[in-house]
Formats: sequence, C-alpha cells, structure tokens
Amino acid sequence: MNLTWKSITEIARELRKNSTPSEKLLWKHLRKRQLRGYKFLRQKPFVHEQRGKKRYFYIADFYCAELKLVIEVDGKIHDFQKEYDYQRDLVLNSLGLKVLRIKNEDLVDMDGVLGRILEFGEG
Repeated sequence: MNLTWKSITEIARELRKNSTPSEKLLWKHLRKRQLRGYKFLRQKPFVHEQRGKKRYFYIADFYCAELKLVIEVDGKIHDFQKEYDYQRDLVLNSLGLKVLRIKNEDLVDMDGVLGRILEFGEG
C-alpha cells in the first residue's frame, strides 16, 4: 500500500473548502480588504520547527500580515483543548504574532467582534 503525505498547502486548502459556519460568517466581513483595508488570509500555515524533513506547523483560521495578527474562531471543542491552545498561542507569539481568540457565540455581535479585531490588531 502506497501512502502519500499531504503537503501543508493541501491541508490548508482542504480546511478552506470545509470552513465552519462561524469561519464563513467572519470571512464575509474580512475578505476583500473590507476591514479598514487590511488583507486577511484564510487557513494560513505557519511552520514553527523543522527537524530533518519533518516540519511542525499550525494553520491559523485567519491571518493579517500587516498587523501580524492571527485570529482563531473557537467552537465548543476548544473548551476541551485549552492546554493545546495555550501552547499553540505561545508558539505563534514566539514567531512575533498576536493571537486573538473569538468564540463562535461572540459572532452574533459582528460589529463588536470587528471592533475587537481592530483594537487588538492595531493596539
């Protein structure tokens, strides 16, 4: 049996194709430089370590290079992986990135969420 490893890019593409409803909702407001002209990307990979041919990476839900800002949209699963998320945030911070976590239920107040993104990113 021939197993092939998916590239990081392929994984990111699959995640973009299978966005959660909450990610799709936020993306409607971030895409095409709608938020104060900032360019956001979806499912942006970050390699944080490489040992030989093995690369260790995280894929951010959203990323703005101008602000060095990662946005994570957190559903209920994140209630059970707080330590993982904490470690992931530390690694992303060590790469010089700010990480803003937004809970799915916060998206009902989209104006408030967009304000938080700007305040956190520009602040």
